[in-house]
Amino acid sequence: MPRELHDGFGRSINYLRISVTDKCNFRCVYCMPEQGVPARAHGELLTAEEIAHFVRLVAKEGITRVRLTGGEPLVSHRIVPLIEEIRAIPGIEDISLTTNGALLPRLAPALRDAGLNRVNISLDTLNPERFAQITRLGRVEQALAGIDAALEYGFEPVKVNTVVVRRMRQDVLELARLSLNRPVHVRFIEYMPIGSSAQKASDGAQDASGAASAPSGCSASPHCGAGTAGATGGALNPDLWDASDVVPSDELREHISSLGLAAGIGALAPVDESAPFGAGPARYWAFPNAAGTVGFISAMSNHFCSACNRLRLTADGAIRPCLFSDAESRVREALRSGDDEAVIATYRDALAHKPQQHDHIDGTLRFMSQIGG
Repeated sequence: MPRELHDGFGRSINYLRISVTDKCNFRCVYCMPEQGVPARAHGELLTAEEIAHFVRLVAKEGITRVRLTGGEPLVSHRIVPLIEEIRAIPGIEDISLTTNGALLPRLAPALRDAGLNRVNISLDTLNPERFAQITRLGRVEQALAGIDAALEYGFEPVKVNTVVVRRMRQDVLELARLSLNRPVHVRFIEYMPIGSSAQKASDGAQDASGAASAPSGCSASPHCGAGTAGATGGALNPDLWDASDVVPSDELREHISSLGLAAGIGALAPVDESAPFGAGPARYWAFPNAAGTVGFISAMSNHFCSACNRLRLTADGAIRPCLFSDAESRVREALRSGDDEAVIATYRDALAHKPQQHDHIDGTLRFMSQIGG
């Protein structure tokens, strides 16, 4: 029988997020540098068999849910057989995947047949020019086609993740409207300063609308110079983003609700029973008679650490107890030595050192694409 393990603060840990690769076919400005992350030797990354074996071991320690991330997990040629292996592990009840959606139309049938339950699709704007700025390499039509494919092939629920940054001036109402006619759950996520140790400018001016404007200058960072000026306003340079770029969920929800009223859609109202499976830290609302929901994840303004139930496994074999901390426990060598007891001991030690909560941060050593979110 599987154990139910708790961390040092009594939280039951049943959720594992796995980065299967740190590569991506996009270069989102808040996630990775323009040239991509440094190439790794093949032997530095866990194989699909090693990942599956790790899941097999920790399933006996209480892990019941697995999310596969990247980078972009669908660029990995091993993603389908990995899902098949994980699906066959006793105790694993749910397998989900986070993707930018570009490869989903082609891979959706195989992913579904392999046993994938649900998907989250990243989409930060519906404006084509701004989408190209944010992703550097992507087209908004790719993400929208990914949403269509997820619905067509029966993944449920289908969630859309939007990272909100104040100075990007995103079309948040248009994104929220995706939930009106189809069972899509749009989640707005507060910007988190992951993966940049560059000095943040703290004295950025504000324009008449109250949105922060980028200070002049550029630090020596892989993010430097990201994006170009576009119709939606302003070059994108995350090194110049600061605390003023975090839009608190309560503020954003009220803003979207007001826009909905002005547009004749109606105001957002809280939902409970209709919240999608795997709701996690999101709090869900909905427009009147909408087929889907609008969720808000307040990682910065309202920490949900007390309910955190997850650990992370990086593509190069490190267990990470907290997204916001650089503390890691290396498990790759134990996996490769065949010492299952050492793997479990490392896992339990990482769980025991999971912090009670994360403190204010200005960046982490790894980029988001190297952690898996």
